[in-house]
Amino acid sequence: MTDQRGPVATSQGQVDLQTRELEDAEKPGHGPESTTVVVIGAGPAGLTVANLLQRSGIPCVVLERRTREYVAQRQRAGIVETRAVRMFDDWGLADRVLGGVPYDGLLEIRVDGESHLVSDDDGTDGPPARLCPQQVLVQKLTAAYLADGGDLRFEAADISLHELTGDTPTVRYRTPEGTVRTIICGYVAGCDGDHGISRTAVPDGVLTAHTLDHGIGWLTVLADAPAPARPLLAVSPHGFAAHFPRGPHTSRYYLQCPPDDHPDAWPDARVWEALRTRLDDPDLVSGPITDRETFRLRSLVHDPMQYGRLFLVGDSAHIVSPMGGKGMNLALYDADVFVRAVRDHVRDQDESGLRGYSHRCLRRVWNDQEFSHWMTRTLHDAGDATDAGPFHRNLARARLDRLFTSPNAARAFAELMTGMDPA
Repeated sequence: MTDQRGPVATSQGQVDLQTRELEDAEKPGHGPESTTVVVIGAGPAGLTVANLLQRSGIPCVVLERRTREYVAQRQRAGIVETRAVRMFDDWGLADRVLGGVPYDGLLEIRVDGESHLVSDDDGTDGPPARLCPQQVLVQKLTAAYLADGGDLRFEAADISLHELTGDTPTVRYRTPEGTVRTIICGYVAGCDGDHGISRTAVPDGVLTAHTLDHGIGWLTVLADAPAPARPLLAVSPHGFAAHFPRGPHTSRYYLQCPPDDHPDAWPDARVWEALRTRLDDPDLVSGPITDRETFRLRSLVHDPMQYGRLFLVGDSAHIVSPMGGKGMNLALYDADVFVRAVRDHVRDQDESGLRGYSHRCLRRVWNDQEFSHWMTRTLHDAGDATDAGPFHRNLARARLDRLFTSPNAARAFAELMTGMDPA
């Protein structure tokens, strides 16, 4: 969640200098604290880790660079898939932390104006997915954690990680008042995102980064406009578009654009004209646009997802193309696997879960990466053939036709949408 770049991202000389400055600033009477887990970042991953640890009776401290208000309002993904709902239910947290409304599992894919409904019903019993924007999940996770006595510290600056390969890692940070604090712990959960300090604390050469630039840009628009009945993905020769609910009177829209496009190239009139054309909905109701930005679709996996007693969780370990809604759900899965591994070690001195954390998580990461890549290529190649060419366009159209007409293809799609666990 956080976007901090601390001293571990600089040269070793600068690291040593800043460490000494932090030590010099530490006031008398504020000796080192101790806890079992320090969680870096208070987004969905970090707060899920914290709540699950709390349910397990394992002490932890959460450090977040941003303010509580900033974290609570950040707009991101909106569907908590069935597997994640089941996970929260197993921990006794579903009723407390999942806002939004139950999702009927139907996704509309509109191809040249023709509507097709595909389902995430894979034939298994379980609770339905939830249309739950990230800010709602974060707000409820925060409230649940604090209500149960959790230790959550916002505006923690200059976070740095030390002694990660020993039995007692050390975390230092500066409070809003300028006091430097030190926490000695047993484990560190790095949940501070792709640009956070956790991953940069790992020495060069330890992690292998697998990256893919999809060569596709999206304009994302948040508007006070009526939400669709269900998530909508549209394919047309004019380019890809999507319409997602973010509340009863708020919508998130996506428009395919050049990878290096700028939001200023998309004034309101152009946005609404493109949406009505690509969604094949000339009567689409517009509304005030409250946010817009452009970004490149990319995928990234760091292997392994752990270094000593530091465990990378969520976006700090992997980025998934937004197609398929897997990013936040993968973070929730990582959190569940990590907490169960810590619990086994603390309670039973069983280290197998900790040793296998990276391998287990990466199996699911690559599974969901493949699904997101399949959706990304299919729904973009099937539309505007300028980049893909007619051959790839026809291949993508054939994949969509199979999805719409083959029960077996639809069932495989539903398993992946639901969030099946790799065996």
